[in-house]
Amino acid sequence: MRIAVIGGGPGGLYAAALLKRLDPARDITVWERGAPDDTFGFGVVLSDETLGGIEHADPVVFRALQAEFTRWDDIDVHFRGEVVTSGGHGFAALDRRRLLTILHQRCRDLGVELRLRETGPAAAELAATHDLVIAADGANSTTRAAHADVFRPRLTGHRCRYIWLGSDLPLNAFRFDIVETEYGVMQGHAYPYRDGASTFIVEMREEVWLRAGFDRLDEAESIARCEKLFAGCLDGHALHGNRSRWGAFTTVVNERWWHERTVLIGDAAHTAHFSIGSGTKLAMEDALALAACLQEQPDVPAALTAYETERRPVVESTQRAARASLEWFEQVGQYTGQPPLQFAFNLLTRSRRVTHDNLRLRDRGFTDAVERDFGTEPATPPMFTPFRLGGLTLRNRVVVSPMDMYSAVDGTPGDFHLVHLGARALGGAGLVMTEMVCVSPHGRITPGCAGLYTDEHETAWRRVTDFAHAQSSAAIGLQLGHSGRKGSTRLMWDGMDEPLPDGNWPLVAPSPLSYRPGVNQVPSELDAAGLAAVREEFTAAALRGARAGFDLLELHCAHGYLLSSFLSPLTNHRTDAYGGDLDGRLRYPLEVFDAVRAVWPRDRPMTVRISATDWAPGGTTEDDAVAVARAFAAHGADAIDVSTGQVVADERPQYGRSYQTPYADRIRNELGVPVITVGAISSWDDVNSLLLAGRTDLCALARPHLYDPNWTLHAAAEQNYSGPAAPWPQQYAAGSRRPPSGRTDAPKPRLTL
Repeated sequence: MRIAVIGGGPGGLYAAALLKRLDPARDITVWERGAPDDTFGFGVVLSDETLGGIEHADPVVFRALQAEFTRWDDIDVHFRGEVVTSGGHGFAALDRRRLLTILHQRCRDLGVELRLRETGPAAAELAATHDLVIAADGANSTTRAAHADVFRPRLTGHRCRYIWLGSDLPLNAFRFDIVETEYGVMQGHAYPYRDGASTFIVEMREEVWLRAGFDRLDEAESIARCEKLFAGCLDGHALHGNRSRWGAFTTVVNERWWHERTVLIGDAAHTAHFSIGSGTKLAMEDALALAACLQEQPDVPAALTAYETERRPVVESTQRAARASLEWFEQVGQYTGQPPLQFAFNLLTRSRRVTHDNLRLRDRGFTDAVERDFGTEPATPPMFTPFRLGGLTLRNRVVVSPMDMYSAVDGTPGDFHLVHLGARALGGAGLVMTEMVCVSPHGRITPGCAGLYTDEHETAWRRVTDFAHAQSSAAIGLQLGHSGRKGSTRLMWDGMDEPLPDGNWPLVAPSPLSYRPGVNQVPSELDAAGLAAVREEFTAAALRGARAGFDLLELHCAHGYLLSSFLSPLTNHRTDAYGGDLDGRLRYPLEVFDAVRAVWPRDRPMTVRISATDWAPGGTTEDDAVAVARAFAAHGADAIDVSTGQVVADERPQYGRSYQTPYADRIRNELGVPVITVGAISSWDDVNSLLLAGRTDLCALARPHLYDPNWTLHAAAEQNYSGPAAPWPQQYAAGSRRPPSGRTDAPKPRLTL
C-alpha cells in the first residue's frame, strides 16, 4: 500500500508513523515544504485523554513525549489587580520543536520517507500513483482549496486579532491576563512548555487592535508594544517572536472530509480556537482514528467512511465549545464590571464544557468562594437562591418555560391545563408560565390554543392560579400573544405550521407576507384601525389576567408571532411609521407594551420574550436584540426573556447545549437588565453554572419539565438540599429521597479461594 502525506506537522507525521508501525510493508512518504525545525508557535498542550490514546497506539512515542512534558494543575486569572486560582485541572505541554523532532525520529526509525524542504505534488497527482493521500496541510490547505467543490468548506472569520509569542516568564499555571488599556480590553493566554519558557498569546478585538496601532507595526515593534501593555503581567521578563504575525482566527468546517483516495485531517479538515486547547491535539487524534479505521476496515473507502463517522461528532462538539469560548473572549469587555471571583468562574465555564459541578470536584475551595460571593446561603445550591423581580420574590431561579399544549376548547383551558400546570407548580419551580395565551379567536395559532378573551376563559384560568397559590410555593405567570401570520394551523401533532384543511380564519400581520409562500395563507396588512383593535385586545386580556390571579405577565414578542413580526426586518416591510428602521419596527410592540403595562397591576412584574436572532441573513442581529431589550427595559419591563428564531421558515439555528444563552448573557451584562435564558438547558449543573457566571438571573426549561414535572424537587434531592427554596408538598414528603435501586450493588459471593 502506497500512502502520501501532504504536510509534515504533528498530525501528518503521527499518521505516517502509526500507519507504518501497524504495517511495515506500507510505502509511506511525507512531503513538507518547511525545514525540520520550522514551526509556528512555541508550546503544545495535550490532554490526558489524548496522551492515553498515544500511549496505547505507540508506547515509544509516548515515552519520548513523557520525558519532555511540563505538567501543572492550576489556572490563574489575573484581573483588576487580583489573582484568582482554580486548581485540579491537569495539563501537559512540551516544546513544539521537540514534538516535531520526536515524530521525525520515529518516522525515520520505522522507515517512513521524509521529504523536508520539498513541496510535494498536488493531491490529484499523488492520487494517481498512491492508494491513499492524507492532506495534513493546515488551515490554509491547498488540497482543500483545489477540491472545494467536493469538500465544500465553510470558512468563518472572527472579531479578534492575536499574535503568538514566547517568553522567558517562568509559570507554574495556565494563566489568563485581562488588561484594561486606554485602547480597550486585551487578554493574554499564557502557559509553560519547559523550564523558563512559556507561550504568551496576546489577543484583542480588531477595533482595539486598530486603536492601539498594531496594524502599522512590524514584528519587533508589535512585541515591544505588547511588552509595554502587559508589563504588569510580565514582571520584567521579555517577549520574543518566531516569525510571529497578527492574525484573525478562522473556523474551518467541511461538509466532507474525504474524496476518492484523498482525506483531510487536522486543521485542513477543521479548526478549533486555541482558547480551549491545541489544534495539534485534534490533529493527532485524527491521525490515530484514521490509522485504526484503515486497520479495521476491508478497503480504503470503507476506512475513510468509518473515520469520518467516528471523528465528526467529536470534532463538531469540540468546535461548538471552541466557538463559545472564542465568542466569550470577543465579548470579554462586557464582563469587566464583574467582581474577580465571578469573572474567573465565568471565564473557566465559558465553553460550557466545564461546569460548576465539574469545578467543585477539582477545587471545592474555589467554588465555595464563588458561591459565597454570589450570595448563596451555606449548603444551598445557587439555583435555590431567591430572586426578586419587581414586586414578586421567587423562591428559586427555575422557570417552567411556556409550552403550547394545544388542548383548549374554543380557547377555554380545561382539566388538562389544571393538571399540567398544577403538577409543574407542585414540582418545585419558582415560576410556572402558561403557554402563549391568545388575545382573540383570530389570534390563536391552532384551534386548540388557549385564550383569555371571554369571561369563561377568565374563570377557567382562575381555577389554575387558585390551585397553584393554595397548593404550592410557585408563582404563576401569564404569557400573552397573538399568532399573526403563523395562525390558523393544525395541532402540532397533526402537522406543525400546516394550514387547517377547513375552517380557516383570516390572518393579520405587519406586512402581507405568508410564513411559507404557497403553503400558508397571506395575511392582511394591519391598518390603523386594525392596530388599535389588536392593542385593545391585549389590554382586555391583561385585565382579565390580573383578575384571574396571575402573578406575572409576559408579552410574547418572539418566534415570529404578531409582535415579533413587527420587530424583524424579514417580516416587516412597512413604509409607514411602524416600519423601516429599528425605531419604526419597535413602535407598535412598544405601544402594546405601554398599553398593557398601564392596566397591569404595578406591584406585579411584567416581562417581554424576544427572539434575539432570526438565524437568517438580513434578519435581527445581536446588536438589534440589545437595542430591543434596552427599549423595553426603558418602558418598564422588569426582565427580558431571551429566546431566538422561529421567525422565518428557512432559518438555520446553531443548536447545542445552552445555545441561546450568549444572547441573554450579552443583554444582561451590557444593559444591566435582569434576563431569563432558555434553550437546551437540561441539567441542574447547567443552571448553577449559568447563574454563578452572571450570564442570567433565571433559567427557563421546557422539555425537562415534560420529562419530569418534579424536575426542580429532584434537582434539590440530588444536591442534598432540603431548604425553603424547594419545599416538597406535604403529601409528597415521603418521596423526597431517591428510592433505593435494586440489589445489583450488593456484595458478590466469594466463589474462589
